[in-house]
Formats: sequence, C-alpha cells, structure tokens
Amino acid sequence: MNQPAPRRSNPIFSFFKGVWDVANFTRRLVLNIVFFVLLFFFVGFLSMSGRAAITPVLDRTTLVLAPEGKVMEEDGRDALTKLIAQNSEEDPGRKVVRLRDLVKVIDAAAKDSSIERVLLDVDKLSPSGMASTHEIVAALQRLKASGKQVIAFSEGMTQGQYLIAAQANQVYLDPDGHGLLLEGLSSYRPYMREGLQDKLGIDFKLFKVGEYKSAAEPYVRDNASPEAKEADLFWMNDLWQRYIGDIASARKLAPDVVKAGVDGIAQGVANAQGDLAKYALDQKLVDGLKTRAQVEDMLAKAGVADKDADGGFRQIDYDQYLRNLRTQLPSGDANQQVAIVVAEGEIVPGKQGGGRVGGDSTSELLRAARLDDMVKAVVLRVDSPGGEVFASEQIRREVQALKDAGKPVVVSMGDVAASGGYWISMNADRIYADPSTITGSIGIFGLIPNASRALGKIGVHTDGVATAPLAGAMDITRPLDPGVATILQSVIEKGYRDFTGKVAQARKQSVEQIDSIARGRVWSGAQAKERGLVDEFGGLQAAINFAADKAKISKDHVRVRYIERRTGTLDTLLSGNVESRIAASMLARSSWLRGLAEGGADARVEHQLQDLREQFIRARSPVQAMAHCYCGFDSL
Repeated sequence: MNQPAPRRSNPIFSFFKGVWDVANFTRRLVLNIVFFVLLFFFVGFLSMSGRAAITPVLDRTTLVLAPEGKVMEEDGRDALTKLIAQNSEEDPGRKVVRLRDLVKVIDAAAKDSSIERVLLDVDKLSPSGMASTHEIVAALQRLKASGKQVIAFSEGMTQGQYLIAAQANQVYLDPDGHGLLLEGLSSYRPYMREGLQDKLGIDFKLFKVGEYKSAAEPYVRDNASPEAKEADLFWMNDLWQRYIGDIASARKLAPDVVKAGVDGIAQGVANAQGDLAKYALDQKLVDGLKTRAQVEDMLAKAGVADKDADGGFRQIDYDQYLRNLRTQLPSGDANQQVAIVVAEGEIVPGKQGGGRVGGDSTSELLRAARLDDMVKAVVLRVDSPGGEVFASEQIRREVQALKDAGKPVVVSMGDVAASGGYWISMNADRIYADPSTITGSIGIFGLIPNASRALGKIGVHTDGVATAPLAGAMDITRPLDPGVATILQSVIEKGYRDFTGKVAQARKQSVEQIDSIARGRVWSGAQAKERGLVDEFGGLQAAINFAADKAKISKDHVRVRYIERRTGTLDTLLSGNVESRIAASMLARSSWLRGLAEGGADARVEHQLQDLREQFIRARSPVQAMAHCYCGFDSL
C-alpha cells in the first residue's frame, strides 16, 4: 500500500507562522489586561454605589431580623466569596453572620425610636455554640427591656435557634412546618483503631500526659475511654441544665416541666399523633401555630400597612439596617482606644487567614496593638479548641509583652477556649467567660502514624543504612524505634510541665493545684470559675468595660476598634460590594466568578496544598506537640 510522502517544512511559511503566533499571543495579552483594568473600574464603581446605599427608617417601622448564615466571631472569607454567597439561595450554609454585627443591629434597634417592633426569624441562622448564643440572647433581652415588641416566627427550629426565638414576647410556629425538637446535647465520634490498625495495618502511637486528654483517642481505641465519658458528661450536663433553665426563664415555665417535656418527648409526640408543632404548643414552648401569611397580616394590622412592601407592612431588613449603621462615624476619642483581636479557629504555625489562628499572624496583630500609641488596652476574643503548642506560645508571649508595655490585656472567651485556646489566654489581666463556655483541657499530646505494616501487606518494604540511631527514625514507612518513642514521651511530659507551670504562675496557684484540675480535663465556664481558671462571667462588652476602666479611659471617651489582618488589593476593591444588592446579584449569576470563588482560584488550591503539606510535616516531625481539645457537641 502506497503511503503519502511526508510534507517538507517550508522555512518562509514557518517564519510567518511564528510571527502570527507572537502577534496572536500579544493581542490576547493586551485584551486580557484591558479586561482586568475595566473589571477593576467596574468593581470600584459598584463599591461606591454599595457604600452609598442608605435607606431612611420611617416612623413605626418593623425591623425584620432574619440573618442568614453561621454565627462567627469574624468573617474570614475573601470578598468575592462574600459577594456570591450573599445573594446565593442555593447554599445559605456558605453565608456568615458576624456576631458583633448581629448584636450591634439589635442594640441599635433598642435605641431607635423609628423601630416599633421586631420580627425575629431564625430559620436560616446557624448558632455556633452556647456562649455566642448567649450574647445574642442578652441583646434581645435588652431590646425587650427598651419597650420594643419582639415577635418570633419559624417554619421549624433547632434547639439552638429556639433558645434565641424563645426570648421574643410571642413565638409562632408554622403548623405544617418542620416543628421543634429539643433533643439534648451529645458527643459521639467514630473510633477507628480496628479499621486502621487491624485491617489496614496503619499504626498510631499516642504520646500524652493526662488521662482525660481524649482528642486523639479515635485513632488508638475502639470506644471512648471511661475517663473521657466521665469528663464529657460532667461539663455537658452543666451546659444542658443551663439551657433548660434559660428556656424555662424565657417562657416563664418551671425547669422541671421543660425537662419532663424533653425526656418524655417520644410518648408526647405519639400522643400528638406525630405533630411536632402541636406538641411544642402543648408544652407551651410556643404561643400559637400560624403561617407566615397570618403573622404578616397580624404585623400589618399592628403596625403600618404597606402594600408595596414584602409582607404588606412597613419594614426594614437586617442587611439594610446594618448597612445604615456602617455609615455612622465611630464614637469616642481616637486616642483612647480599646483594641479587639479575634483568635478564632485552630491554632497553627505561620501566617493564617480567616478561620485559623496563626502563630505568626495573630502575634503580629497583638504586636500592632502594642506599638500603636492610640491603643491603651487590648481585649483578646478567644474562640479556639487549641492546636500546635509553639504557635500558642508565640501568642502568649505577645500577650505578656503587651502587659510589660503597660497595656492591660483582657481575655473574652467565646464558645470554646480550651487547651491551646487556654494557653493563649492564661496570662491576661482578667479572663471573662460565659458560664457555658467550654474551656480547660490543659494537657499535651502527640500522635504518630506508622505505615510499615500497611505497606508490607502489599509487598513494599523499607530498608537501608544510617550513621546514627535517630537518622531516618522519623520515617513513617519504618517501624517506630523504641528510643524515639522514649524521646517523644519525654518531650510531651516536658510540654505538660511547661503548660501547668505557666498556668500556675499566671493564675497564682501551685503547680500541684493546677495539675489536679488539668490532665486534659474539660470544664464548662462555670466549673472553670469554681476552680480558678476564669475570673468573671460576662460577654465581650463586659471585657471591654473592664479593659477601659483598667486603662483609665472614661466611658464617654473610649473607642472600640478591631485590629484585623490586612486584605489584598482585590479584597479591598471588592469589600464595598458586599453592601450592594445589585453587585451581589450580578456576581452571583456569573458562572465565571462563581467558579473562581468556589474552586478555580489559585488561593483555594494553595490552601488545600497547605493542608496536605502540614499533614506531611506533622507525620515526619512527631516532636511537634499538640495542645488541642476535642470538646464540642454534635449540634445546637
């Protein structure tokens, strides 16, 4: 069979093709540059329009308080993700409600003569823990004390949402909605020793001090240890009894009646023929069963009817009211500042963005407060289960440096301030906590994986030579050397001695006293105060007031300022757009921008690679001690 002769390369054709390719590349480059320049101008324009979007509040207005998202101390998402999430109805779980913003709106409404009443809708609000929920509860109680009527409506609530809604003067539940189910607190985890070690051959060696230090138990046990169950049930029962008491107080019921309704819910719901809403009404947890339309009609009759408004009554929503508040000038003297630094998330080495506490980055924020002459005192808001020991120590040193510089430091504990979260707190001049804060867990552990048996099952073996006993000893493909195990346990024990010694010095107790309440044991805020680990009960405002008083700043002159990580250029340009509904709507419908925010961005890939790199480093550097607490419950 004849084959065609190969075509010879034409030098002239190749030359002009190369010129064309260069010209085509240059054209695309120029067009891309022009596109991004125009995009930046467009974003800037929308940013200006967003900041200017102010809606006057007319007399006798109803504030529709229906925030959507998870309650967080700070919003660590980039501005583009915020924009898209703000107008996304597909996944409201991507949204974030900053606790400070929600409390600010409620307190402002209490003082606003134009706000006649509040419609509270918590269906799309996700409380993150007891302490932060209590901050919202306290703000609603101040709102009611101001004389404003609060009406709550829900199509179906979790028990965390209900604790907030129960503060209303009247609570209504949709008769055909998802109902209300108070189920209590629980803490269950999958234990993986049999699957990982017996079946897969992946061994884990746990080094720890403290029989209650249970964070790594799932890797080395098939069930929870008796000590872990004892400690967890102790603090969880305290939180649950407080929850029952809070509901009883809000609904003017006896705590025993509320508890009996929860304990007997199975038979109670059966007697109500499976109607959860009716059972809630029978238990007096709600005042009535109404649809949303019926509640809106009631509000239109009680307030000012407005046929052009959603629901038919004069209103302003949460987001718009917050936008209005953000245009107000800060109060107080710029030279008399109390700075707030938020430490939220796991404590890890280096510089970190939102959602994590970086040893370097959080230290830099505290250092900035120390070097700023306008800052007279600092409140460290801690919501962290802990993490890496040295990163925690870096932050603790900066707290001490602030005190050495003559600036008071007050810690305000949020939902969790345990293990490393307590490490960074202990040197403060004063520690405030909610009675339901989860804290303590003073202990250290190290967890070392070993894959030599797993590799052996598929015929892979590691062998070679070394010039010293420790050379190559950290290789997870080789069995753990007994000498290395001795070293690691010694390092963990030293870390525990350092931890308890520092706590003893900071809290002015003996090492023996601290050891008796440490050993990895978790406490509620109330239990921690009884044992001298916490000074006072109170929320963030109580901590701010104490810091200002200690710095000798009068109430009329204090200015509160958050010191936060710097944002990049794109974030700065986009930040104003979060205030603009038009911008959010346009960007939420852009598939290109959505892809960029949800997985196409280099920053997101880099973050995932960083996670993998950290896991690899931890596996090969087992001397890295962890002060981390598994100290949460399954749902609120």
